[in-house]
Amino acid sequence: MSRIDGRAADEPRPVEIIPHVNQFAEGSCLIRCGNTQVLCTASVEDRPPRHVPEGEGWVTAEYSMLPRANRERSRRDISKLKLSGRSAEIQRLIGRALRSVVDRKKLGPWNVTIDCDVLQGDGGTRTASVTGGYVAMVLAFQKMWKAGLLEELPVSGYVAAVSAGIVDDEPLLDLCYEEDSAAMVDLNCVMDDRGRLIEIQGTGEGRPFTLAEQQKLVELCQKGISRLQELQRSVLEG
Repeated sequence: MSRIDGRAADEPRPVEIIPHVNQFAEGSCLIRCGNTQVLCTASVEDRPPRHVPEGEGWVTAEYSMLPRANRERSRRDISKLKLSGRSAEIQRLIGRALRSVVDRKKLGPWNVTIDCDVLQGDGGTRTASVTGGYVAMVLAFQKMWKAGLLEELPVSGYVAAVSAGIVDDEPLLDLCYEEDSAAMVDLNCVMDDRGRLIEIQGTGEGRPFTLAEQQKLVELCQKGISRLQELQRSVLEG
């Protein structure tokens, strides 16, 4: 099939990660995946949650979309006096993904909050938030290490995420909004840089899907995630 933007089935959208876009946050970046744009900031406090064992740190996330991030204005969560179910589910995903590569004992008594604010949404906002949130988090760790607050960087690897789906019975990588809204199957995948799965969220939107189709989608995601991690590495180590 011919994709809306002319990409091949296994071709991700153009991605850009711009670091240090917020002068006040300990770590920050703007990630652009096609027309999707997410501002990611990492804030460090010396007050881990009560459930965290003494001497260990914590990483958590908050996610939101600006009212005109979409084609029509949406109400802010604060105007409804509660967090939307979608935002709550996505920010838990981001937090789980980032904590999977953080050594909380090496982090020590620090609480790091990753704020992911969608400036413009054109599909894949949660996966862009994971990918950009990781960069913001590590930039914060680097700043803490240089300031003598950490003895070493408390991360064991890279984490990134991307979506894939089945549109008109064809598996496609990194769906834009138009493709996502027409997808028979939608799948989000989070992986580390050793090719290990951290989380898979797959849904049969228009029909059930087979194990073979799931495997194909995961393989597409692995290819896209490898490229994203190369970009992350160039930003953080370049």
